[in-house]
Amino acid sequence: MENVNLSDRLAAAFDFALELHRDQKRKRARADKRRPLVPYISHLMAVCSLVLEHGGDEDEAIAALLHDGPEDQGGRATLEEIRHRFGERVAQIVEDCSDNLDNPKDPWLRRKEGFVALLETGSPSESTYLVSLADKVHNVRSVVSDYRILGEDLWEAFHGGREGKLWYYRTLLEIFRQQAPQRFQLLVDELERAFAELEELSSA
Repeated sequence: MENVNLSDRLAAAFDFALELHRDQKRKRARADKRRPLVPYISHLMAVCSLVLEHGGDEDEAIAALLHDGPEDQGGRATLEEIRHRFGERVAQIVEDCSDNLDNPKDPWLRRKEGFVALLETGSPSESTYLVSLADKVHNVRSVVSDYRILGEDLWEAFHGGREGKLWYYRTLLEIFRQQAPQRFQLLVDELERAFAELEELSSA
């Protein structure tokens, strides 16, 4: 496998991600008044780390840092800024990983059903699979970690609640099992382990 060459573009992407999400906090922490809110950039850094650890190139790492930018901060205008700064390939990965680019956002279930449909019937690139898998692995790991502290109170922080979130992750896991490129099987396995732990905890 070739070495990944990283440049100042990755540093610029981090700076832009920090600019976009500077005041945003992780939703998972809001249900627990005992702990400080977690800066959202921590999630983006974790997803970027997973992408690089599983063979991602610089464009994929940049997309990982920016994958929630349009969805959470500015919609299509932010996507076009990403395209201008970092190129068409990065913008396409970010767009494919987004479940909503409109303002106001569609209801939670409609957005998630749309993203599931994109993965099932569209033709997402290998890069989209990699960034989306890394995103979901970190999200589910975070939910498991918080569930151990908060129990069922955790679901109050999420649109869709317990049943909606479990349906969403279960459905995505099945799609990734069937369709994700074989070279990402380790990430699929990580998602499966994390989700199995979440299901076990929430059904106890």
